[in-house]
Order: sequence, then structure tokens, then C-alpha cells
Amino acid sequence: FVACSTLCFANEPLESALRHIAELEFDKYELAVVEGGRHLRPSEVGEDPETALLGLKRGPALIPSSLYLDFGPVDWSDPLQKKRFDNLCRFAKGLSVAVITLTPAPVGTPFEQEVKRLTALSSTAMREGLVLAMLTHREGITGDPVAALRLCKSVPGLGLTLDPSHFVAGGAKESDVDQLFPYVQNMHLRDTGKHPGEFQVRIGQGQIEYARIANLLNRAGYKRALTVAILDLPENNFDREVEVRKLRLLLETLL
Repeated sequence: FVACSTLCFANEPLESALRHIAELEFDKYELAVVEGGRHLRPSEVGEDPETALLGLKRGPALIPSSLYLDFGPVDWSDPLQKKRFDNLCRFAKGLSVAVITLTPAPVGTPFEQEVKRLTALSSTAMREGLVLAMLTHREGITGDPVAALRLCKSVPGLGLTLDPSHFVAGGAKESDVDQLFPYVQNMHLRDTGKHPGEFQVRIGQGQIEYARIANLLNRAGYKRALTVAILDLPENNFDREVEVRKLRLLLETLL
């Protein structure tokens, strides 16, 4: 199925973003909870998940497909972060989502340190019946597909939220990226060119091969969301709503 991330409308209030997603004829959405963002924040939801759940029930009749968490730079050895993550897992269960996407540690983080962090978080998620999926991001440890694969093999239950744009922009080898498909639990999609400043381009003008991706996902037995994640950035030189709709229609032809 196709879903839309609230990241597509990150610069307007959450209620308005959800209304936009419904108007664009999506029935499922990924809820992005980003520290420093205009919508919900992990520091707030992690302290009071019940109030956040009540607020969402008052919005449009959309079905949450997954939860995206960006805590920003925090100290994961702090018990407060563990408590907030525990509460966010309960929040995810309250939304009836199965997958939580988390942003990776930055490039240069020791591999064993990231394995230790993710082993603890993945074990918490699994206890709640959830799957923890790391976002593949060029500024993180998962921006290297070989390292992302090693992480999945080192951390029990860990999956990936595959964002192919980061691999296109980072010049990763296609054969290395192909090895990741058995671990994919969520997809973030837009179109991306190979040149600097082309992280987001109009659909059809970049290098993302949607049909090839759909084929590899099918072969891996993938049954979860294809999430439209055209980011709400000031440098966009296109009509974001038009491109979100265009990508929805394109992805629906591949299901």
C-alpha cells in the first residue's frame, strides 16, 4: 500500500498536514515525531503519550502506517531517553502501527557503540510487538550500505527503512544496496538526481527506479508501506503537492 509521511508537510501544523494528506487521497500516513519540528516531538510524546493519542483521534479518519522518530542529538545512556523510548513504543501500539523508524548515529560513530544502542532499543520494541527499523541516511552510519547490512546482521530483530535517495546522492554501489532488501520494513520515496543540489527533483527527472525497487521488494516478500516522503524544504523549486500526488499515482500502478 502507499502512505504519505507527515514530513511532506512539516512546516504547517499537524492538523493541517493530516488534512492535506487526506485531500491528496491517501488513506494511510506515516507520523513523523521530530525534536524541534512543528508537529509532535519525542520529548513531549515520550512524557505524555496519552494526550498525543487523544489529539490524533480528533483529526481526519486516516490510518497510521508507521512511526518515524528523530530525537535529535541526545545522550542514549541517559535513563530519561530510555523512559521516553519505552513510552513512544506504547504510543506506537496505541496507534496500531508495527514499525518504528529511527534515525542512525552520525557518520564516525564507532560501530560497536551503535550495535549496543540498537540492541537495547530493538529489544524494547520487540517486547511491545514492534519492529525497529533504521533509516538509511547519508549523514549516518547507515549511509554506507555495507555498514547498514552489518548492523542488521549484528542486532537481533533490526530492520531498515530504506531511503534510496541517500544512496543515489552518496554514490553507493547498486549491488551493495540490493543486499539490503531482505531487511526492509519501510520505504521512504521521492526522486533524486546524482548531482549536488538534486536530492529532491520532480518525479521522473531523477535516478530512482521505482519499478526495479518494487520488483526487489516483491522478491523479498515485502508487504508494508511505500511511503511518499518528499521533504518540506525551502529550497524546493517545484510544487510539492503536485509531486506528492504524482508519486502516489505512480506507486499505485506498481502495487
